[in-house]
Amino acid sequence: MSEEMKNTAPTGQFEEMDVQAIPETTMEYVEVETLAEEILMNLSEQSLNEILRVFEEVVERGNQQEMYRCADAIKAAFYKALKREKIAAGYVEQPTATPVEEPAMEEEEQMQDAVSNNPFAEVERGFKELYARYKALRSDYLQAQEQQKEDNLAAKLQIIEDIKQLSEKQEDINQTFVEFRALQTRWREVGPVPQTRMKDVYETYQHHVEMFYDYVKINKELRDLDFKKNLASKIQLCEQAEALAAEDNVINAFNRLQKLHEEWKEFGPVDRESREEIWNRFKAATSLINKKHQQFFEKAKEEQKANFVAKSALCERAEEIANRLINDAAAWNKASKELEGLQKEWKTIGFASKKDNQKVYERFRAACDKFFDSKRDFYNQFKDQMTRNYEQKVALCEQAEALMGSTDWKATTEELIRLQQLWKESGPVSRKKSDQIWKRFRAACDHFFDNKEKNFGGVDPKLVENLQAKEDLICEIKTYVNVDENADFKAAREFFNRWNAIGYVPIREKERVTASFKEVMGERFPDFSLDPRSRRAPRKENRPRQASPRSERDVLVQQFRTKENELATYENNIGFFAASRGADALIAQLQEKIEKTRNELQVLEERIKSLEN
Repeated sequence: MSEEMKNTAPTGQFEEMDVQAIPETTMEYVEVETLAEEILMNLSEQSLNEILRVFEEVVERGNQQEMYRCADAIKAAFYKALKREKIAAGYVEQPTATPVEEPAMEEEEQMQDAVSNNPFAEVERGFKELYARYKALRSDYLQAQEQQKEDNLAAKLQIIEDIKQLSEKQEDINQTFVEFRALQTRWREVGPVPQTRMKDVYETYQHHVEMFYDYVKINKELRDLDFKKNLASKIQLCEQAEALAAEDNVINAFNRLQKLHEEWKEFGPVDRESREEIWNRFKAATSLINKKHQQFFEKAKEEQKANFVAKSALCERAEEIANRLINDAAAWNKASKELEGLQKEWKTIGFASKKDNQKVYERFRAACDKFFDSKRDFYNQFKDQMTRNYEQKVALCEQAEALMGSTDWKATTEELIRLQQLWKESGPVSRKKSDQIWKRFRAACDHFFDNKEKNFGGVDPKLVENLQAKEDLICEIKTYVNVDENADFKAAREFFNRWNAIGYVPIREKERVTASFKEVMGERFPDFSLDPRSRRAPRKENRPRQASPRSERDVLVQQFRTKENELATYENNIGFFAASRGADALIAQLQEKIEKTRNELQVLEERIKSLEN
């Protein structure tokens, strides 16, 4: 090698010019990653058809990086959704081969035959075809890339061979040098070669360039002209590098710097006086860009670390929500809103490092999937429970309808109140059936209580029973046969005590039945007075006299009857509200009134007995 060529560049110049390798996180990569994460984030909430539509859009855009980033995640989400919708539809099938494998012809024919029996076969086949299309596009892309690199390798090897032949020509040096310059231009225009051959090809190229300068006898004038052109080109490269150092977009500046370094390598040497100066100028601009690039990624690394911590915290909160034991719809709705809030917050946080970003995303996604799977299972069980509740309510309706025509007022009232309590305890049913089944049950209860109201006019059946007992007693008195004065007096007093013990009758029947009693007692026992103050016992028999005035007793009796009617009304009304929505407060008030009225009746009864005694 000539001394001139040895001194073309400082020792180790090409090694010093190597800068940091281009990172994967370029601006285009960031944009694709952002779009991909937005796509993947929403997959868990989408149906089969929506996932298929998203995949079609990704494939149609044709961005190889986006397709490669999203395809496998979309595939996993599709088969999760397929399993979920099959379970929801109650469809169960035999285990099949691994998803998205090319089926054999027989399997394809069987799949087509099963479409009518399997409602999911068509959409699954559509996804498989789309995934196969993606795989074919990916394969074609990778093959084209490799083939292009092989073609570039062949082209650069041919250029090396052409430079080698130029060194052996004995023609006009001016023409030879023009050909040499043309070969150098072609070398710069050819793209990258396979990674395994890159270093070897470049070193071979440099070797034959130096050989050309050694063996071709370039005159000094032509050589100086070449040095001058190379210097002008390298000054331009320095200016471009210095402009990049002031650019705000560090990633873009760094990537463009790599291009400048590749161009620097392709230009030949400069004169000895300018050689060190021009190289130091270019190296200074390179160092500044590299420093800014390093600082950018150190800052980005810290931000990614903080993003990872923030996303890990969201994962922990999501896992806590997913692990809760929730047993009612209100709690599920509240937890769902919490988790949706976490998902919105997740989207506001930037990327973690590439190593951690996918892992933390899968962790968060797993917690969300677990929660929504549990929620779906709960509502499936809740649906089954509502079905059982509906069947129980139908049975209660049938029992109430069987009693709606009964005239056994007391027993039927108690039984309907019991059925109403069972209705309240039976639990909810679906909204579309709730009003219908409640109206059916209420109609049966209303029918009975309307008949009861018409028959008694609002009178307690107990009073009717008392009326019947007093009428029976009157009939018994009519059939009494008188014996003697003492026996008749004892019998009369017994009949009187039994009459009082029976209790009250409906107010509208009071005067009639009382008159009948007085009439029949007067006929059978003329000497027995119904007024305790004027009643006289037979000779030698002492009886206590009534001390309290009749008017006070009558007032108390009237109050007692009024309270008794109120009690009957309360007990009757509470049956109408037992199964009503939002009637708990009203039922509580009625129960409080019932208890209060019973206490008042007890007090009145004790005062009446005290006066009678």
